[in-house]
Amino acid sequence: MSTDTAAPVVIAPDKFKGSADAMRVASRLAVGIRRTAPEVPVTLLPVADGGEGTVDAAVAAGFERRSVAVTGPLDGTAVDAHFALRDELAVIEMAQAAGLQLLPAGRPAPLEAGTRGVGQLVTAALDAGARTIVLGAGGSASTDGGAGMLAALGARLLDEAGRALPGGGGALARLARVDTTSLDARLARTGFVLAADVDNPLLGPQGAAAAYGPQKGADPQQVALLEASLGHYTEVLAACLGPAARQVAGLPGSGAAGGFGFAVMAVLQGVRVPGIDVLLDLLGLAKQVAGARLVITGEGSLDAQSLRGKAPLGVAQLARRHAVPTVAVCGRLALTAQQAREAGFRATYALTSLEPDPRRCMSEVDALLEATGEQIAREQLRTG
Repeated sequence: MSTDTAAPVVIAPDKFKGSADAMRVASRLAVGIRRTAPEVPVTLLPVADGGEGTVDAAVAAGFERRSVAVTGPLDGTAVDAHFALRDELAVIEMAQAAGLQLLPAGRPAPLEAGTRGVGQLVTAALDAGARTIVLGAGGSASTDGGAGMLAALGARLLDEAGRALPGGGGALARLARVDTTSLDARLARTGFVLAADVDNPLLGPQGAAAAYGPQKGADPQQVALLEASLGHYTEVLAACLGPAARQVAGLPGSGAAGGFGFAVMAVLQGVRVPGIDVLLDLLGLAKQVAGARLVITGEGSLDAQSLRGKAPLGVAQLARRHAVPTVAVCGRLALTAQQAREAGFRATYALTSLEPDPRRCMSEVDALLEATGEQIAREQLRTG
């Protein structure tokens, strides 16, 4: 930790889901700090863990934003999506093409939602010269095992009559054959990194369908159908690619984003890395933290899930390696003081401590973040 009073405060939060994106959180905290301690330099570096906000975080760190029209989570729909590019490195956020927030009228489609648009984003990144592609997995509406992505990249997923399957995990029950001979040849020359903050396997009680299907609108019967479909899909892929595909289905992260991780690892030969580790490396946060006076991180809800590799924990661990204190800001705090200390947070600041009404807390998030910034400046940055 720098003891120089001119050393910067690094503000590196994740989004407050449903309330404010990461840059907005960082900016409002900075307003409060500058209002109370104008002499303290502030560096804004919003972060993400591979889910929503990943592309924005990369762009804030100097990547170029690229736009492309792709298929949305349902076949026949179109969305404007973005990826980030710097030299030959691309960052793709699957939620840009297959996210829950993109479903028409917000209606869940657990059996029909797919990942075709993610494959189209990969193609666009390859066309732009990418030779390494980071695939941020999170926030997906789909449980299709990445089949839609593979189809967009040239694989043929066929039923018994030789017809191409429609999108969605439900259709995989009718899968008879997978032909990968027409996959884009550039894929073999491209390195893929699966940025995922979950370690679920593809199948079983902790698998893609059972663990996350209900969050995507699947009822118990649909969860059972998706589980059976993904199991069948694994066997058909193993017949095409070899028995190693079955082994991949049991690896941590293969169940990420509705089984998207399985396709990335089994077919694209991608390597899974915890999302926050990938992003912190891409964003160059270590260099920024090394000479900092204080690091501020956070997310909408700081709870037990935050301790399983979410962005705030990753930021705190990195800051600890550089002996820089970290405080966390959140909308809602569900950690004990001991848990917070053990996670590496010197202090925690919850917006609900200023405004207990959750609705008002979300609607007045800017003012509350600014007030929290003022409080942090008074309590953490005093020099006398």
